[in-house]
Amino acid sequence: MREAAIAALHGRLATSLAGRNPPPLVLRGETVPQRLPPGGLVVLRDGETVEETAILSPLAWAIEHRAEVEVTVPGATPAARNAQLDALLVAIAAAITADRSLGGAVEWAQPGAPDFEDVEFEGAAAARAASVPVALFFTVAGSPLA
Repeated sequence: MREAAIAALHGRLATSLAGRNPPPLVLRGETVPQRLPPGGLVVLRDGETVEETAILSPLAWAIEHRAEVEVTVPGATPAARNAQLDALLVAIAAAITADRSLGGAVEWAQPGAPDFEDVEFEGAAAARAASVPVALFFTVAGSPLA
């Protein structure tokens, strides 16, 4: 279930953000490339399970898994970087909240508040980045490993 949930989140982000002009590059679990695409970069990290709650009779587990969506955007000025990052974060939130079940892969998906940082690439202009936690709630039968 965890893999299906993360794959559904990745698919949702890739599909929803593809319509932006220019579209960001949407990856899963990849290293950040040396060159940022003009539309920005979105990397989904698998994250970790933060809570497992047993449900008895029949045995099932309520799981809260937290994935991380890393967003990095280029821009000539700080204002341009901030504007592009803000627009991309709004688009990511809209993509998740438009279908909180991610096509039935989870019971609920909830984006959290982002953490921001300025990043620099060797030989390139500065970039602005944010990391957004996304809580994925789902139930599995028998074992938390299911």
